[in-house]
Amino acid sequence: MVPITTLAGKQVAVFGLGGSGLSTANALAAGGADVLVWDDNDGRVKAAEDAGLSAQDLRQVDFSTLDALVLAPGVPLTHPQPHWTVDLANAAGVEIIGDIELFCRERAAHAPGSSFVAITGTNGKSTTTALIAHILKQADRSVEMGGNIGTAILSLKPAAPGRIHVVECSSYQIDLAPNLAPSVGVLLNVSPDHLDRHGTIENYAAIKARLITNSDAAIVGTDDRFSAKVADDVEASSRELTRIGIRNPVSRGIMLQDGWLVETVDGTEEKLFALNRAPNLRGAHNAQNAAAAFAACRYCGLNDAEIVSGLESFPGLVHRMETIAQEGRVRLVNDTKATNADAAERALLSFDHIYWIAGGIPKSGGIAGLADHFPRIAKAYLIGEARDEFAATLKGHVPAELFDSLEEATAAAIKDARGDTAADITVLLSPACASFDQFSNFEQRGEAFRAAVFSNLSSNEMHGGQS
Repeated sequence: MVPITTLAGKQVAVFGLGGSGLSTANALAAGGADVLVWDDNDGRVKAAEDAGLSAQDLRQVDFSTLDALVLAPGVPLTHPQPHWTVDLANAAGVEIIGDIELFCRERAAHAPGSSFVAITGTNGKSTTTALIAHILKQADRSVEMGGNIGTAILSLKPAAPGRIHVVECSSYQIDLAPNLAPSVGVLLNVSPDHLDRHGTIENYAAIKARLITNSDAAIVGTDDRFSAKVADDVEASSRELTRIGIRNPVSRGIMLQDGWLVETVDGTEEKLFALNRAPNLRGAHNAQNAAAAFAACRYCGLNDAEIVSGLESFPGLVHRMETIAQEGRVRLVNDTKATNADAAERALLSFDHIYWIAGGIPKSGGIAGLADHFPRIAKAYLIGEARDEFAATLKGHVPAELFDSLEEATAAAIKDARGDTAADITVLLSPACASFDQFSNFEQRGEAFRAAVFSNLSSNEMHGGQS
């Protein structure tokens, strides 16, 4: 736990009592703050009370007596409209912050020179976070990994000399962290997502860019116009910068060239790593993740041999391009984390003959932008709210069938794939949609797919993939 001593003796309200909210409340209490907690969910309030926290309906609290309101990242700050706690705090002039901000204040107060690697991006941030942490651990560094990837940041060990924090940051978390200043900031990419929470792509991109604004060293993917602008701004400020180019070359940085990560410095090139040596970093999108990790670990003091060893041994992540089984020529891939079209595109580009399971709650633009990759798809199996919309987009290009459940779609895809004579076949769950119409989260959707796969495969023929 990271005790929050910077608010000792202060009265602080915490709203949102999921995992990160409870962790925040406990960390504040451990540091000596007077903590009040609340949630719109009665069950969460009861659980907080059972854990010994002081719960009080914040509608009944005089906000002028509060020194801070700490929001869980899932609570709306601005869009589609501010949560009622936000309105009350703004009216009283009370600062509104999140758990990442609390960590940053503690680090600044007690261990300002400690290593803090913060990673964001629309896609790839979880894989890059896990990859950086894995490489550092393989090199015997003391590493704490958390944030949006799973473990709440305040549940980690505190910042300290010789300890490296590797933290995934969502746009929601960055929006609540005005003093975010990592020693290494990583911005992978920006594409339309979460616009219901940020209003416009421009506002969303500006929030993502804040992670880089005060970082000592910046690593920025430059294949999209928003991130490229961030890289230009960093360069103009004369701070340390590594550009990452996968689709487009870079003059100073790391790029993908003929299956290699290649470092470029003013016209000179040096091969760093052949990606075929990392079996769990398949696809161009993982080239970006690997390049960013390479640069980040260098900034943390590792040599190239240590980084290469970590890249080669990376086991991959559950729910992200996860090969969960193989039956003969048929590969079964769980990419449930692909909650938008841009993420699904990365999966589609990684395989050639695909039985594609997609659908859920669609994001802005649907899947029209994936049209160039339709020839890779043998057939689509569509579920959820998006199924009719996706079917209309695919009509005339890809055979498609609609299903009421993921289980039915998976069974049909496996049956059809078995009858295919192609040499290399992939049944791919890469939904290009949020999961909330049929599942609590993308992880639950991925586990449902895993269960459906194993209930439909022949145990005497299949073998598992990474997990």
